[in-house]
Amino acid sequence: MLDFSTRPDRNWSWPTAIRFGAGRIAELPAALADLGASNPLFVTDAALVSLEPAQRALGVLRDAGVPFGLFSEVHPNPTGAAVDAGVAAFRAGGHDAVIAFGGGSALDAAKAVALMVRQTRPIWDFEDVGDNWTRVDTADPVPVVAVPTTAGTGSELGRSSIITDTEAGRKMIIFHPIMMPGVAILDPELTVGLPQGLTASTGMDALCHALETFITPNFHPMADGLALQALRMIKEALPRACENGGDLEARADMLVASGMACVALQKGLGGVHALSHALGAVYDLPHGLLNAILLPHVTAENIEHARPRLTELAQLLDLPGRQAESVIAWLEGLRDQLGIPSGLAGLGVVAERQDEVIALALKDPCAAANPAPFDAALATRMLARAMG
Repeated sequence: MLDFSTRPDRNWSWPTAIRFGAGRIAELPAALADLGASNPLFVTDAALVSLEPAQRALGVLRDAGVPFGLFSEVHPNPTGAAVDAGVAAFRAGGHDAVIAFGGGSALDAAKAVALMVRQTRPIWDFEDVGDNWTRVDTADPVPVVAVPTTAGTGSELGRSSIITDTEAGRKMIIFHPIMMPGVAILDPELTVGLPQGLTASTGMDALCHALETFITPNFHPMADGLALQALRMIKEALPRACENGGDLEARADMLVASGMACVALQKGLGGVHALSHALGAVYDLPHGLLNAILLPHVTAENIEHARPRLTELAQLLDLPGRQAESVIAWLEGLRDQLGIPSGLAGLGVVAERQDEVIALALKDPCAAANPAPFDAALATRMLARAMG
């Protein structure tokens, strides 16, 4: 755990400039100035805008005399329509930067707004497939300051956003390197009030990023190192953050681990995310919770194709038994300890829509990196196991 007596604050280059430490939301005006911005659009979600973390950040801007606009029409699983509305608000206010504030949905929407301000093509033309990213107009990109209030997606350090195309009925990964925020402020004080259930599901989302990255057969040793360190930190910090929401050290470790896991996932993800994206599109369910439920079940179905990596992980994390099966047991135990449901049925997921979910999952870009070949038969077994 971080010792705040000897390491209170740090500035890191990642290449995103990171201002890490308790209370550093006070530096939001300085972060904007670093990016040459003076009139930002503050993008957050509808549930967070009236709560203390957002009001604190807005107060910092007001006290510093920074003019800003406010856009809070973001909901879980942000849509293309929400991005369009954010772009309209940006242009109407004559803004010159975006402050992305909140959990993964708000950060993803805000980054997509910043991207789309300068584009003439529809957002769906930039889905992370093949070389679609080369279609982006990179002239005069809109700078972003990202401030996470959950430790889950790590989107504050990522180069993509997950946006739902409601007409097509599917989630799409929108990608370009210029989507990476210029500055991220990692202030664990902003996460202290997060309810236990959200702390658990978002934390398991970060764990899922790191674990899926570590066991995918793709070759990326640098990502492996980030994923492994994230897993080590999450193993210790997540139970503590859930048990005591005021544990600032655990909150800080989770913020750092979440960001590392997000950077690592450029190596690839797998069946958990392919299925959770599909389930999220069909049922409009929270992404982090879906990942948390799916992770043990999908990993169990992948065990024979990922056995060497899972065994290595069990040994590196010093799990009882130190075998591949030990990782499954750890995930199941952690899930139960954190009060996460063991199956999908309680969320309203029904067998009658299984074919719809599987069809979307098979098209998802994450499916290609799954340790076992991700076909309809495997997806069916994974869903059946996860129904509970």
